[in-house]
Amino acid sequence: MMESVSAWVGKHMAVIVLAVAALSLFLPPAALWVQTAWINPLLMVVMFGMGLTLKTEDFRYVFRHPRNILLGCVSQFTVMPLLAFALGKVFQLDTALLAGVILVGACPGGTASNVITYLSGGDVALSVGMTSVNTLLAPILTPAITYLFLHTSVSVNVWSMFLSMVQVVIVPIALGLLLNHFFGKHTQRAAKALPLVSVLAICLIVMAVVSHNAERIRSTGAVVMAVVVLHNLLGYACGFGLGKLLKLDPAKVKALSIEIGMQNSGLATSLAGTAFPSLAMATVPGAVFSVWHNISGAVLANWFRKKQPDSGEA
Repeated sequence: MMESVSAWVGKHMAVIVLAVAALSLFLPPAALWVQTAWINPLLMVVMFGMGLTLKTEDFRYVFRHPRNILLGCVSQFTVMPLLAFALGKVFQLDTALLAGVILVGACPGGTASNVITYLSGGDVALSVGMTSVNTLLAPILTPAITYLFLHTSVSVNVWSMFLSMVQVVIVPIALGLLLNHFFGKHTQRAAKALPLVSVLAICLIVMAVVSHNAERIRSTGAVVMAVVVLHNLLGYACGFGLGKLLKLDPAKVKALSIEIGMQNSGLATSLAGTAFPSLAMATVPGAVFSVWHNISGAVLANWFRKKQPDSGEA
């Protein structure tokens, strides 16, 4: 029963997150009970779940195919931050919103990219490998990139961001990985409920951010939405174009496109509160991205399935 419910929730994640976001935006009192202080613990739950899904085989792929992983890493931490900065300047975002958009761009891909890659018929091993390496590098690269783009306009607490990412990302993933390694039989049974747990955690994060910033979001909603949509779609397009340019097989092109376009926006939302406590609106782009990229990812997976033939995984 739990497995079927979890599978249904995972399949309809985009609709569920959209409904939760709409409720939180237009009827904030219904979601205000979810406190912003819960964001980090909820994100830790999602990261722990990611750790439970990782196996030593995933890291063997990294060493067997370093070129593909390096391509994904360099693309992730250059394309999306540059797009974020460019869009922020084009749309003349204020400091808080610009900080939030750049944080989204500077974050690694999330577990959602692995799910969407699977649904699209992409190279799942490559997707998991890129997400794993990018996530492990993020405590160093995300604060550094954020500082590079924002230090002239706002104070960036790089050390605080690093410590927060170690606590929220590295420790939970490491614990999940260790449990999966030593107690694999038990964790595999528990993993069947992970889509349900992850979607619940993501929904609560969206509720916390959107409900507590509903008025601000409504006042800047059109601009933020336009930037978020363009950021995400241009990320997909850049990944797709890069994969085609390098003549990767279709499965790898899908994985690269999705990995670059889909960000760990929950992490960006969490970091915004840590790095920019005086900029309340910095949390908004991450929350909007959390809603949008699940919708766009589901649509993209369907398009890839129909238009782009599979060629198997590496």
